[in-house]
Amino acid sequence: MATAVVFLAACMVFGAGSTLAQEPIPLPVETLEIVTVETTHTFEVEVASTDAQRARGLMYREEMAEDRGMLFVFDAEGERYFWMKDTPLSLDIIFAAEDGLIVRIADRTTPFSEKIIPSRGDARYVLEVVGGTAERLGFAAGDRLVSPTISKTQ
Repeated sequence: MATAVVFLAACMVFGAGSTLAQEPIPLPVETLEIVTVETTHTFEVEVASTDAQRARGLMYREEMAEDRGMLFVFDAEGERYFWMKDTPLSLDIIFAAEDGLIVRIADRTTPFSEKIIPSRGDARYVLEVVGGTAERLGFAAGDRLVSPTISKTQ
């Protein structure tokens, strides 16, 4: 729960509504694959690995290509809590464990919602993609995220 409080407090500080807060934070980009039972799907993802980067996330983004996303990287596994405050896009939020295995998918989140979205299990990585992507491509708990960042931290 402490992680949620820190994350939400940071969101309030960095998402205060000013024009400066709405400017994108440049992030490293890498290729991420989601390996399912049947196939592999490739995305180009921005990597958010600091408190400030994770707090900002995809806030204020009005569009994102279907093969793009954002990977949130935490220092260790734990229960994760997200929300959609100041986020105009519907997203699929994919929670994954230390080994990259998907533990939960929160699909088609509600834009601008302040409702807390929990991982419902320990997660070290969180991937956000355009809402409806997980269903369209058949992602499920037990599928695996693979990327240079995830490989480095295992």
